[in-house]
Amino acid sequence: MKNFQNEYRYYLQGELRLSFNTIKSYMSDIDRYIDFIMKYRNIEKPQDISSNDIQSYLASLKRKHIKPQSLAKILTAIRSFHQFLVIEKYTTTNVAKMIDKPKLEKKLPTVLSIQEIENLMNSFENNTPLLVRNKAMIELAYSSGLRVSELVQLKLQEIHLDLGFLKIKGKGNKERIVPIGEMAIDSLKLYFDQVRPIFLKKSTDYVFLSKNGKMITRGHFNKILKEQALKANISRKISPHKLRHSFASHLLEKGLDLRMIQELLGHEDIATTEIYTHVTNTKLTEVFLKSHPRSRKEEK
Repeated sequence: MKNFQNEYRYYLQGELRLSFNTIKSYMSDIDRYIDFIMKYRNIEKPQDISSNDIQSYLASLKRKHIKPQSLAKILTAIRSFHQFLVIEKYTTTNVAKMIDKPKLEKKLPTVLSIQEIENLMNSFENNTPLLVRNKAMIELAYSSGLRVSELVQLKLQEIHLDLGFLKIKGKGNKERIVPIGEMAIDSLKLYFDQVRPIFLKKSTDYVFLSKNGKMITRGHFNKILKEQALKANISRKISPHKLRHSFASHLLEKGLDLRMIQELLGHEDIATTEIYTHVTNTKLTEVFLKSHPRSRKEEK
């Protein structure tokens, strides 16, 4: 069984073209899964694995109080591994497909209001090099709904300011075209004209650089965003992903088609994008309850 792990890694890299972090996560899940199958189920050949064996493994994880979200992620990796075994003709059936994913509680994403976004963008009080760069990053993250990894790894050849769009390489190295808003374009032009040449120490294609000329890390941008949110008097917790949630929710509020939002976000499944309809409906209900004269009894 252990012999298949390296082959599976090559399959994830070469065939599925998954990101480094996704491959690392899948391999970690599969390593533990195979260890269990060999140690506790005494199975050496993949064709001998049954759905009952997989159920036993998942049950062992439940006893360790692994959350349903994590169980669903692990099952996805196991399904992928068994699909690889079928493709390579090591087995004839993907027995993991017969197992239902655990039911997940759908948590609505937290979004910033349009006013909070305005406050955030207006909180840059002066044009020091660092603040010019920081504003350009935050403007672009919200303007184009980028994942934080897409933002910090953005390269010069992927940004087309004159045409007003980005060519993003997202999850699984899948490319998509994303428009850039006018205010983000203005912030980026200022950054390119006045700041990037100062920070550039040696030739690099990365758009956003630290003052030492290195690529901005995910953690660094997260820190930048949180510090700016404090300056904007935004009390709730903020993260790069909440900017992305806000981008999608605000577009939906303004009437953009859900399929278009799916394309802009780079979601493979429309069901992932549909969560934003629930956010919008919840806000609509709140507005109704506050505004409609017959929505609640008057206090006496």
